[in-house]
Amino acid sequence: MNVIDHVRDLAAAGLHSNVRIISSLLLTMSTNNPELFSPSQKYQLLVYHADAIFHDKEYRNAACKYNMALQQKKVISKTSKVRPSSTGCTTSALQAQNLPSEIEVKYKIAECYTILKLDKDAISVLEGIPSRQRTPKINMMLANLYRKAGQERSAVTSYKEVLRQCPLALDAIIGLLSLSVKGAEVASMTMDVIQSIPNLDWLAVWIKAHAFIHGGDNQRAINTICSLEKKSLLRDNVDLLVTLADVYFRAGDTKNSILKFEQAQMLDPYLIKGMDVYGYLMAREGHLEDVEVLGGRLFNISDQHAEPWVISGCHSFYSKRYSRALYLGAKAIQLNSNSVQALLLKGVALRNMGRVQEAIIHFREAMRLAPCRLDCYEGLIDCYLASNGIREAMGMANNIYKTLGANAQTLTILATVCLEDPMTQEKAKTLLDKALAQRPDFIKAVVKKAELLNREQKYEEGIALLRNTLTNQSDCVLHRMLGDFLVAVNDYQEAMDQYSIALSLDPNDQKSLEGMQKMEKEESPTDATVELDGDDMEGSGEEGDLEGSDSEAAQWADQEQWFGMQ
Repeated sequence: MNVIDHVRDLAAAGLHSNVRIISSLLLTMSTNNPELFSPSQKYQLLVYHADAIFHDKEYRNAACKYNMALQQKKVISKTSKVRPSSTGCTTSALQAQNLPSEIEVKYKIAECYTILKLDKDAISVLEGIPSRQRTPKINMMLANLYRKAGQERSAVTSYKEVLRQCPLALDAIIGLLSLSVKGAEVASMTMDVIQSIPNLDWLAVWIKAHAFIHGGDNQRAINTICSLEKKSLLRDNVDLLVTLADVYFRAGDTKNSILKFEQAQMLDPYLIKGMDVYGYLMAREGHLEDVEVLGGRLFNISDQHAEPWVISGCHSFYSKRYSRALYLGAKAIQLNSNSVQALLLKGVALRNMGRVQEAIIHFREAMRLAPCRLDCYEGLIDCYLASNGIREAMGMANNIYKTLGANAQTLTILATVCLEDPMTQEKAKTLLDKALAQRPDFIKAVVKKAELLNREQKYEEGIALLRNTLTNQSDCVLHRMLGDFLVAVNDYQEAMDQYSIALSLDPNDQKSLEGMQKMEKEESPTDATVELDGDDMEGSGEEGDLEGSDSEAAQWADQEQWFGMQ
């Protein structure tokens, strides 16, 4: 047993700091005396040294050492035998059995480049591996890199290769469905394993559910997941609950979305996935104290995920601290450039700071990553309207309507744009009536219809609409708007009650507070203009700087700690 064998044993034992020290010393010895170690021994030392550096998260240094190892490997291929050294070596054939895999070294280099966000370099390294020698994890990394780079056809090919080798690679299945591959085609690739393994019949239904999700058919996705969740073998599965909560959110059903997220949290107190959406919903509903607690708890679990940063950013946004929300969103993107929620957070922060063009970049990137999430489109439409781009907003709204069909959400989005043009008020009314016919409890449609009735001074109709909606649910914006309508008809006492309810639901609702203050000053309703505002941060929601933040926001990096953010 020679010294290289001892280093290999240290590496196998996971003693990385020890490997780094001894391999560094031995490599220096080899540099000063080239005859000391054979080419294969130098190759092994370089790989073990690079592995130790990789473990220390020094990825640029590790990539350099891995590349040096590959150069050394080329020397080995030129020699058939290794001459004896002072450490006592054997034939190259015997040593070759213990040499680290060249393919694995290339994978590690690609991993380093991916972490360093050098995606093109990572793709180049992996493409240098012959297709027949690519392992499932190499094809999976390639597929994810291709999809991120917009090379959809290559991504599909790589995902399919993963499934060919590993039919139960469910993330690869999701990847294919997200690239518009038909659910039936994906299911056919797993049919053999479904039929040959007992108790796996649920997988075909699972694939169907995710096909509905990525096709934008939220209601059928909900029904399908619910049928899975009711099965005794899959009841209380956390991943299913989080997926169901997310689809409820996409469908605009805030109440059920929060309910399912809470159920998943109770089953897994260390859950991180999906908590950024949950935190956003809680912040939007005005539960800022709960959001603060949630963010602190997730920071204690892991500060290397985007979710706790997004949650803290949502708390800041709804506390009207937009610069801080911007910084936190940028930090989340730095940790996970594919975080749709982080992109939306940064987008709305930029929009509210008047930096509309920068916000548009982030909403567009969010749309690219999640083409079936309507909140991404809503954020972009809001930016267009803020910059008087009604034509662009109308084009976007019409495209959503045609692509995803006439459901309550798409009808409301189109109506929202129509409300901005005096020439399309009647069309807006028709669209909102259709939306409410489909979903009478859809709050966004109710809010827009109430705004339209206020413009037309049809206060009694507005009061009836809001009362009917509030019969089955309680919402701060609806109570505040009802208070505004009641003021318009001189019903001051009940208006005060409605403002009080609104503030109990969201103590930070400035417009409800202003309404109460006007009442206390006993302003005449004939002199006061009824002002309704149903706007909220609708995004739960690049050839720009998606990960950076401006100088104003960057100051938070020096002033704020990672834990216990207020």
